[in-house]
Amino acid sequence: MANIRYTLAICTHNHADHLRETLRGLRPLQAPDGGWELLIIDNHSSDETPAILAQGDWHLPGIPNRVVREERLGVANARNRAVLEAQGEYIVFLDDDETPEPDWLRAMERHINAYAPDAVGGPYRVMFEGAPRPPWLQDELLPFLGALDHGPHPMALTQETTPFWTGNSAFRKATLLEHGLFDPDLGRRGGNRAGGEDTEMYRRLLARGCKLRWAPDAVIHHRIRANKLSRRFFLDLHFEQGKLQGSQQRGDGSRFPPAWVLGHLAKAAARAIAKRLREGRQHSLRTDMNTAYFAGFTLGWAFGPRTLQTCGEA
Repeated sequence: MANIRYTLAICTHNHADHLRETLRGLRPLQAPDGGWELLIIDNHSSDETPAILAQGDWHLPGIPNRVVREERLGVANARNRAVLEAQGEYIVFLDDDETPEPDWLRAMERHINAYAPDAVGGPYRVMFEGAPRPPWLQDELLPFLGALDHGPHPMALTQETTPFWTGNSAFRKATLLEHGLFDPDLGRRGGNRAGGEDTEMYRRLLARGCKLRWAPDAVIHHRIRANKLSRRFFLDLHFEQGKLQGSQQRGDGSRFPPAWVLGHLAKAAARAIAKRLREGRQHSLRTDMNTAYFAGFTLGWAFGPRTLQTCGEA
């Protein structure tokens, strides 16, 4: 077997319909010059996913294709299993609801060859499937559906304000083994949509002086289906994120929310009401999301579990 430099890893949980489309989208991929493999992590799926993966008609020709089942639920656990299973020097992550551009892998390889980074990330483009973009979905909301673009020029990433998402990234395996894997207390877990594991990883590597890069030509398309095109999806997402961060910020302190927390909630609610009265429901979602976030933050502070030490801490 040729030396494997890249492991293309896709982590999936109960997304059989998404996964089929993603696997079809790999067919046009242009192969990198370095040896590579395709690794699918089935994260405790109970739908058709295991049957689809068992069929094998999705296999890419000429490379190793592997499936590993990770029983511990959670995207961070699935990604950590991918790191441990990967045979490549670099692990290239793709989510199960994304379609890459045909030259995506080769673009990643160009940046890896040119800069030898510890990690590199690329842009997300939003692709609507099965339903038109609703009128209330303003451009400022697209990042909450995964849209990400730090500009057209390759650059070193040195600020916390320019993170990349793990669904379009490549990490040097040795870097992750040295600095710690993804925090299993963060990220999506079953029906819980809260994220944060990729931002925490980015910040941790940044703080430890790792070499992080932006690859503007390594483009993926994040497919958005009708079930995400609802106000409720955005509000639930921010409520859950608020719960997580409220619990984290409280730490081992008092469960009674301090005055500044309640003050933020009151101000957010007042702004949301004013926005809706002035401009109508079609334009108030962003302020409604802030209210949902601080409502979740308050609830997480009061009732959330005590947070565990993250895998990136000494």
